[in-house]
Amino acid sequence: MIVQLENVSLVRDGKPILREVNWTIEPGENWVLFGLNGSGKTAILNVLNAYYFPTKGQVSVLGMEFGKTYLGEKLRRQIGFVSSSLQGKLHSGDNAFEVVLSGAFATIGLYEVPTDEMRQKAIRLLEDLGCIEYANQNYETLSQGEKQRVLIARALMADPALLILDEPTNGLDFIAREKLLESISRIAKQSNPPSIIYVTHHVEEILPEFNKTLLLKEGQVIASGKTSDMLSNERLSDYFGMPVMVTWQNKRPLLTRLS
Repeated sequence: MIVQLENVSLVRDGKPILREVNWTIEPGENWVLFGLNGSGKTAILNVLNAYYFPTKGQVSVLGMEFGKTYLGEKLRRQIGFVSSSLQGKLHSGDNAFEVVLSGAFATIGLYEVPTDEMRQKAIRLLEDLGCIEYANQNYETLSQGEKQRVLIARALMADPALLILDEPTNGLDFIAREKLLESISRIAKQSNPPSIIYVTHHVEEILPEFNKTLLLKEGQVIASGKTSDMLSNERLSDYFGMPVMVTWQNKRPLLTRLS
């Protein structure tokens, strides 16, 4: 299993954040973690990365069972994690190429000398993600879309078994969003790609490569399964508490509120 959460509950500062969450991700599956703001998405990601340990329940990520083995960096080196929160932690002055190279060591900044093989891999990833033209540009000067592409390249440097994309299109305009989604689609179609968890609260971002979806609301799993089943009119109307209609164009969903 890539991920296995069994009856996971999390309490922080006396407040229940997650309630009896069950979630299994098998090899070859790409999942959408869908939830509104405050639904508990970030809490689940913190559990998967072993930043939080559950108050109750069992967690296993990439074959490592929480509580039975030392996790920390050992686990996180096998997870490519892309989040806007990472941007503020990067060293000022690093260029895009250096940021990508740091992913080989799972560090913020370069403290070791990268090998020629690492450098070639970083160049290839920058090319694959369409950002080689600004490889030598200061990361801080890049646009939001360019920064996200660089962070994805960084996450792929260590050949992760699991790639987590935490609302990667936040702050992007339509063109930048679609270009980033196109890059994510290409990653999912590569030979031997990582399993991907795509975290979002926007239905229209869900690509056809994400064959499974988990609906999270107020810390509870409302439903999970095939994406086409999860994004039905009835299911989402119940989820949002208002009548909505889902239409599909080019195998992607569009959401409309019904009067």
